[in-house]
Amino acid sequence: MTDLQNYDPSGIGVMGRLFGLPFDYDSAKLIVLGVPWEVTVSYNAGTARGVAAMLNASSQLDLYDFDNPDGWKQGIFMPEIPQTILDRSDRLRADAAKIIDRLSIGEQLDSELSQLLETINQAGETLNQWLFEQSDRALQQGKRVAVVGGDHSVPLGYLRAIAQHHENFGILHIDAHADLRQAYEGFEYSHASIMYNVLTLPQMTKLVQVGIRDVCLDEVNLIRDSNGRISTYYDSMLKQKQYAGVPWLQICQQIVAELPQEVYISVDVDGFDPKLCPMTGTPVPGGLELEQAFCLFREVVNSGRKVIGFDVVEIGNAEWDGNVAARTLYKLCNLMDSSLQ
Repeated sequence: MTDLQNYDPSGIGVMGRLFGLPFDYDSAKLIVLGVPWEVTVSYNAGTARGVAAMLNASSQLDLYDFDNPDGWKQGIFMPEIPQTILDRSDRLRADAAKIIDRLSIGEQLDSELSQLLETINQAGETLNQWLFEQSDRALQQGKRVAVVGGDHSVPLGYLRAIAQHHENFGILHIDAHADLRQAYEGFEYSHASIMYNVLTLPQMTKLVQVGIRDVCLDEVNLIRDSNGRISTYYDSMLKQKQYAGVPWLQICQQIVAELPQEVYISVDVDGFDPKLCPMTGTPVPGGLELEQAFCLFREVVNSGRKVIGFDVVEIGNAEWDGNVAARTLYKLCNLMDSSLQ
């Protein structure tokens, strides 16, 4: 076990450890799994290395958190970022680019590209299975789990594990995009299809989306026809309420009221104002300020709901993006701990 008596939370952290903390897998209560994968990203590349950018920035954070001053004591540990996954992502990303380029000029895929597409889809399922096994292992040991990425396709395996351990949960989804496209660009596990794929989990009973501002007609129709399973708070609608004088706290309480007792939080950092994470995969003007997002997360906890897991994804490969992502991750670590006490 980690000797906390000799650890100074106000001192210099352990380099190379998440938030500079001295925990290991066995002593940590929360395991943060880094998934450096961005095969299907269709705009800016770099998010596969955003995991490392976040890790490098995390040791610069001060550990005192006003929502949970002793939150770090729960034990937070991030295993080594898997180099094999990053290498496979780089190789397949180059193949995916060929497919995207062909489709972007309005041409059909030939037999060679069709085979590449099948290979990429198979690799996505392999990644999902790996993450499911890693997550399930930790959950069976009574640990908590979080995921950082990488493009937004990465948490699916973890969500499948969550579904094995929780019969009824909702998702609070922060994003610029609805991510409800079916096999976008032919990729079954596209970053733009994560929430469409999550809808196949019957245990996920409510999806509440916040900050959406880049959406296609098929997604709007899917939301409309979901019989209330999906509630989407479009960014323009949120802004209009604020312009009319509705306090943000009141809006947050309205959003949280739609969620069931157990909540998974999925944060695509492009849901924030792009000045916060400018190197994210698909930046869109508008979005949430960081403290607006924290206020929303805080209201989940204040409502008495339990945060059973979360992810922070689409982190750009830049120092500033890593800094913002690390702060988002740490806040969620501490709020989840508060909700489960």
